[in-house]
Amino acid sequence: MDTIIQGISTFRAQVFPGQRRMYEQLVRDGQHPNALIIACADSRVSPEHITQAGPGELFVCRNAGNIVPPFAQQNGGVSSAIEYAVVALGVRDVVVCGHSDCGAMKGLMNPEALAKMPNVAAWLRHAAAAERIVCEAYPAGMDPKEHHRALALENVIVQLANLRTHPSVAAALAKGRLRLHGWFFEIETGTLLAYDGEAGRFVPLVHEAELPVAEAPAPRVAAPEYARVAAE
Repeated sequence: MDTIIQGISTFRAQVFPGQRRMYEQLVRDGQHPNALIIACADSRVSPEHITQAGPGELFVCRNAGNIVPPFAQQNGGVSSAIEYAVVALGVRDVVVCGHSDCGAMKGLMNPEALAKMPNVAAWLRHAAAAERIVCEAYPAGMDPKEHHRALALENVIVQLANLRTHPSVAAALAKGRLRLHGWFFEIETGTLLAYDGEAGRFVPLVHEAELPVAEAPAPRVAAPEYARVAAE
């Protein structure tokens, strides 16, 4: 805690004075984040640090395994964060960000290690589909490191599928007001991979290239007779 307290002191004495006007404006004008990022709680993976975003630019929700539980009537912190970001803040992009060396994925691979952590074990059931995919659709006898990487990548895709079950997300997609992204951060190299929904694979995120999107806005009207009304 000494290091944390020292950091607070440094912020108050050296950083905040030069940024006071920015923080005052953030209070005066409110927050208008560019995106919601659902990331892992792993201490090595900081969305703000990776993206070099400043205060007010990202709405961040972090939990073990970057999990997005499917929508249900039972309320939860992740579901509430998603709904608030999409409906109240009007974010135009939602990112699910996984990463290498993920402890949650290691727990999913070795459930016996979770014997004394029943809450973690129950939480990771929301990623069970990813483990099933890797076990049944990938080559048998994979190296444990390869298995772990495949599992972490597939988990991002599974959580994107869960994300689409949330009414606020489904409606925003249908109205053409939201894009979904799947990212994977390699801690050891600093590389960020993005899921290309059309190609069905992860590709390196390059600044000069077009941003790969897991799911683009898809404005639609199911019943043709309402098309003209919706357009108006």
